[in-house]
Amino acid sequence: MFKEIHTYKSYVLLCGLVVCGLAANAQNTSLEDCFNLAQQNNLSLRQAKSSLASGEANLKAEKKSYLPKVDLLSSYTYMSSPLTINLQQARDGVVNGSSQQSVNTANEVFKEITGTPLPQSVQDRIYNTSKNVIGAIYPDYNPSLSRQSYFVAGVGFRQPIFLGYKLDAAGNLAESLVKSADINVDLVGKEIEFLISLQYLRILYLNTLLQEQQTMVNALTKNKAYAQELVKNQILAPYQKSWTNVVLIQAESQFNNIKLEQENAKVELNKLLGIPLDSNIVIADTLKYRQITPAAPKEDFWVSNPIYRLAGSKINYAKTAEKISKSFSLPNIFAIGNYNLYQKDLPVTMPDWFIGVEMQWSLFNGQTRKRTQAAKKLVDEAKLGEQSAGLALQVQSTVARNKMKSLQNDVYALDNARKEAHTTSTLIGERMKNQLSSPKDVNDALLVETEIDKGYHTAVFGYYLAVAAYFNSIGTPKELAQYLK
Repeated sequence: MFKEIHTYKSYVLLCGLVVCGLAANAQNTSLEDCFNLAQQNNLSLRQAKSSLASGEANLKAEKKSYLPKVDLLSSYTYMSSPLTINLQQARDGVVNGSSQQSVNTANEVFKEITGTPLPQSVQDRIYNTSKNVIGAIYPDYNPSLSRQSYFVAGVGFRQPIFLGYKLDAAGNLAESLVKSADINVDLVGKEIEFLISLQYLRILYLNTLLQEQQTMVNALTKNKAYAQELVKNQILAPYQKSWTNVVLIQAESQFNNIKLEQENAKVELNKLLGIPLDSNIVIADTLKYRQITPAAPKEDFWVSNPIYRLAGSKINYAKTAEKISKSFSLPNIFAIGNYNLYQKDLPVTMPDWFIGVEMQWSLFNGQTRKRTQAAKKLVDEAKLGEQSAGLALQVQSTVARNKMKSLQNDVYALDNARKEAHTTSTLIGERMKNQLSSPKDVNDALLVETEIDKGYHTAVFGYYLAVAAYFNSIGTPKELAQYLK
């Protein structure tokens, strides 16, 4: 308990030192820095690693399943009556048979000496005499084989010799689960990297919008002051100044909304990084367009993707399940033994020790055949799942590349449009200085220019999202980091 508390405190302290160090130095946090933080602290990734460690421990246990099982066995028994042998049922047979045996013996001895058998009268006397003697000494009670209550304590062992490949199958199953858990760690790690990439791009996008909106607010503030001066000099009607104030209020409201969205994005990023939600991670960069021409994916690129590998691991699991199902129709053979440590009051029928071989074989089980058929279907299902995962990754890769090309066209078109809008806004501003246009015209031009700028930056944001999706589909989501430096 104290160890777990100490580990938790160390973890919190480490996160705090990392975050405080970044904030104190006002150091911009790169996407690569985010990946490194998440690798150590993300809860989902730590959970996947813990599951892997559990599977590895279970595999070690399965490898020792061939060792014998030794148990300390003890019991206390109280019977309604002691175990006995009913000698009275055999009394007549024993007495008569023994008496006749005495007669036969005497007769054979007499014949050996004289060559003739004993007279019948002599044989009768020997028979009657023997019957009286044996009948007199024959027990008139039933002897007990045990006490009415007794205590037994001993050591028993059970050594598997052949279990119809069940132990091998159990080991293979444990090994399959370890491989799946290992792949899952890779899968979770790459999913976290992809989600961090998306969230990081979102923050850069919001930083860009915030910067653009701040420029918009500054321009509208200057336009309001200029309109107020014109109204003061009775050159402009008062309603024109009121209109500039309305537009400015709307722009400031949008600025505050973007700011709040930016704070929410940072909180969501902190969760992905596995650090306290109120940590002040400094990300000051904006989203700048950079044409990316990634190399064409390698042939069968999806084979190395953990999504495909995890689907493939289910095939081995299904084959192991089929092997286990078939093993139910094979016998189980054990070497067994027992040694009684406490032997004082043991029943006569119970030995001090014994060893032996035990076999268990189910000659008929109506479920075995159906289970085997179900396991075969599971193998077929897993193979289809693997093919489906590979096809899905190919589709994702192709769609992402096509989106990149499409959004490149949008970026070029919107870039030209925003340049034209900026030129138009500048000309209208110059005309207002010469009193050839009104502050409302300037406001309208600025609003149009801002919307086109937002469209441009949104297209750039979408382009980078498509790039991130492409790298994720080929199994290398961290590759995006080198294009955001």
